[in-house]
Amino acid sequence: MIATDRKSEIRSQKSGVRNDMVKNPFKLEKLKIQVYEHRGRTGKAQDTFEVMFNPESYSLKYENIYQYQQGINTSGKEAKYSLSKPQILSLKLILDDTGVTADYALGALALAEKIVGKNDVYKRVQRFLELTSYMDGKIHDPKFLKIEWGDLIFDCRLKSVQVKYTLFNRSGIPLRAELDTVFIGDIKDSKRIREENKTSPDLIHSRMIKAGDKLPLMAQEIYGNSNYYIQLARANNLNNFRKLKEGEIIKFPPVKEEKNE
Repeated sequence: MIATDRKSEIRSQKSGVRNDMVKNPFKLEKLKIQVYEHRGRTGKAQDTFEVMFNPESYSLKYENIYQYQQGINTSGKEAKYSLSKPQILSLKLILDDTGVTADYALGALALAEKIVGKNDVYKRVQRFLELTSYMDGKIHDPKFLKIEWGDLIFDCRLKSVQVKYTLFNRSGIPLRAELDTVFIGDIKDSKRIREENKTSPDLIHSRMIKAGDKLPLMAQEIYGNSNYYIQLARANNLNNFRKLKEGEIIKFPPVKEEKNE
């Protein structure tokens, strides 16, 4: 047997494939909620909540808000864009302690442990709430979350959760719980601004001066007209627009387009 395993190992080495690097194609990837103490969600997560069952489905809601004011004695109006609300993710999580999740490959002992209640549903619900809903005394906020499952990577906070206990043992201890959860998208302002990439001249912008920046070129980029550099210099109290200091912040106020008479 040892000789056979050795031959198998040699064949794997010759083919350039390590046994410990071969993924199990039968392993089911579970939805995970990564927990962080900061909005950037970088580095290793502080904690992770892994679901017992992957959801059968989930829904993402996208919503734009438009101004609804309409004049008297009119039959319609322009739909003027106001804002886009954060994305909303809704999914149902199920926690179960009836033993139906036992893996027969683990043997009779693992099955017996599940039947007698090693996955205490009430405690798992409380852990979920502690990680996602309760305020953290260190940051004075509920924790920052990242949901990962397949192609779904969603930075969010928990908006609401409704817990429904549906099965109990003879002592009244819950054996099954359904969590109807709603998560609201959460994005850092700096990342949001980069994604929105607003360059309209009727909005206020600000930029940090970098080496090589020229005021006329910056005016051309924002306003589409380099001639606005004079107004730009006046708005920022610049005595010499040719000598910009690297690291300073330049504000780009809204400008009115010049009308051709």
